Amino acid sequence: MHPDGTFQKYDKRHLFSLGHEDRHYTAGKQRLIVELNGWKICPTICYDLRFPAWLRNNSEAYELLLVVANWPAKRALHWRTLIPTRAIENQSYVIGLNRYGHDGNEVYHSGDSMCIDPNGNTIYYKSDEEDLYTFAIYKKEVERARRAFPFLKDADDFKLDT
Repeated sequence: MHPDGTFQKYDKRHLFSLGHEDRHYTAGKQRLIVELNGWKICPTICYDLRFPAWLRNNSEAYELLLVVANWPAKRALHWRTLIPTRAIENQSYVIGLNRYGHDGNEVYHSGDSMCIDPNGNTIYYKSDEEDLYTFAIYKKEVERARRAFPFLKDADDFKLDT
């Protein structure tokens, strides 16, 4: 939602076939970049995190990757590894917001929500409890990281077929 009441939507690109999402939903075809308060934000959903080519920050398209997820505790190590990896490889902040508690099937979700800066440093991390927390992120940190190590300019230039 934008302040003026308009909105944009992102349809999850990668359907979790292990959970039979592919039987009930149609995969999205376009990545979304939203501009808000001077930030370029790339919202994604859950399983999309496992696909770096989809999230590749070609042409420095975004400064913040936002991942809203439902990763169970039994795959928490993957979640805790992939979030910082995406921040480092894309030289962007990554905020991963994950479910906490038991779902309707008694599967436990440990949360492990976090904010990682463009250099892979942890700004915020919370595991095994519900939390509401405010932290600050700074666009100048993205610019500084990209200036110090301008490797995004050397990345392969490609687009995924949809």
